[in-house]
Amino acid sequence: MLSQTMPNTHSGQYDVVILGGALSGAATAVQLLRQNKALKVLIVEKSESFGRRVGESTVEVSAYFMGHVLGLTRYMNDCQLPKQGMRFWFTNEETRSIADCSEFGPQYNVRLPGYQLDRATFDEKVLSLAVEAGAELMRPARVGTIELHEGGVQRLVIESDAGEQTVETRWLVDASGVAAVIARRQNWLVTNEEHPIATVWSRFKNTGDFDGLELAERYPQWAGRSFGVRGQATNHLVGHGYWIWWIPLKGGDVSIGVVYDQRLMTFPQEGGSLGERLMAFLRQHPVGGELLANASFTPGDVHARKNLAYRSTTFASDGVALVGDSAGFMDPFYSPGMDWISFTTHNVSRLILAERSGSDIKDLLAVHNQNFATAYKRWFEALYKDKYFYMGDYELMQVAFRLDLGLYYLGVVQNVVKYGSKGLDLPPFSHAHAGPAHWLMAGYNRRLSAMARSRKERGQWGRANAHRYYGFNSYRFAKHMPLRVAKAYVDYLALEVTEGWRTWFGGKQ
Repeated sequence: MLSQTMPNTHSGQYDVVILGGALSGAATAVQLLRQNKALKVLIVEKSESFGRRVGESTVEVSAYFMGHVLGLTRYMNDCQLPKQGMRFWFTNEETRSIADCSEFGPQYNVRLPGYQLDRATFDEKVLSLAVEAGAELMRPARVGTIELHEGGVQRLVIESDAGEQTVETRWLVDASGVAAVIARRQNWLVTNEEHPIATVWSRFKNTGDFDGLELAERYPQWAGRSFGVRGQATNHLVGHGYWIWWIPLKGGDVSIGVVYDQRLMTFPQEGGSLGERLMAFLRQHPVGGELLANASFTPGDVHARKNLAYRSTTFASDGVALVGDSAGFMDPFYSPGMDWISFTTHNVSRLILAERSGSDIKDLLAVHNQNFATAYKRWFEALYKDKYFYMGDYELMQVAFRLDLGLYYLGVVQNVVKYGSKGLDLPPFSHAHAGPAHWLMAGYNRRLSAMARSRKERGQWGRANAHRYYGFNSYRFAKHMPLRVAKAYVDYLALEVTEGWRTWFGGKQ
């Protein structure tokens, strides 16, 4: 653990002060100082040591960012777990065991790297990189009074064991996460009322092994149908209005939690402590029941949050910038949070470096705010709006997943792999030519949601949730990749023809 406190006689003058030393704050400092070693950067971190967080899984863009931009490939391979894609488990009245549940996921291990992260150790590593690059660290410390001056000097009072001290800086970067210090003080924070999701989670010990001999001997046919490592995937146990994440961590703990749409279900309010209620809920799913039979949650490490989705109406002004969760959050499904960190920290670093080099950033600020406002809106509409109506239905979700992942590879991952860090210059969906992709994705997402509601009314929802398996071959950058995405879209159109017509004219579903 890194700890450093400045003496109370010090009155700091800085180019950049960063509120928060976890991934988004430390990564911002690293990118700034690697490109301009003369910058004077201070990181103010409130904790003595980092705790574990909800988001512990990377996808392809954030894995590239951590490996190739931050330079942590060896560390990730040595100290964190490799991720073997995403795997989904479905249930209905016919499912009694894990072998009964319809399943889709990688048929083999995945091609591009991803990781299952213990954020406590990972955030410490990135913070150490920032200090090695030349950032000063004040820890543990809290921010008191903040005075913001557009285009001028920002002033803040920092409280630590050494007392109070006033610090002045040209730029104040908010990397405080869900605390969103600046957005809340400036009344920029807006709850996404279209997406009322909530979560409960903990860490578990002694969970069953997806790849162990016990299950393989009990269900040999089930065990042999997938050639990938199931247990190192992010496993999703899905139902109507909710999904459960199952993320293994280095050392044996497993992060497990539920995210649910508050319009579609209510988390149990009775039945013991929060941890006991979480355990009971998880065991209702056949996969949870089988693999949590001898498991226990970690007392004191059970958490709940409501209304997860929010955004800031302003992402940067002349002297203030927001990165990571302090700028907005959509949903942990598909693990977009670390991609968001990658794009926000990269672009805020570019903005600050431009101003510090003497450039007029008025137009850059306007573009930055427009890009991230557009990205948040379109990203949400394309992937998450009303998705909880259908994500627990095997047929509907399988088509959506193939399209979602394929278009992510074509439109986002490919750019980053091809162009390196320059591929992070434009956040997803913000490009002038991204309108058709947004329209396409938002369109099928909306229609699949409508079909799911129709199925629910007709008693057909989840009809294929038992005894089905789809072994997915990971996407790769080849000529046939667009054809695979097109095939998935044809399968979606087939659903429109066979049952989507019931909702075409806005009548009863």
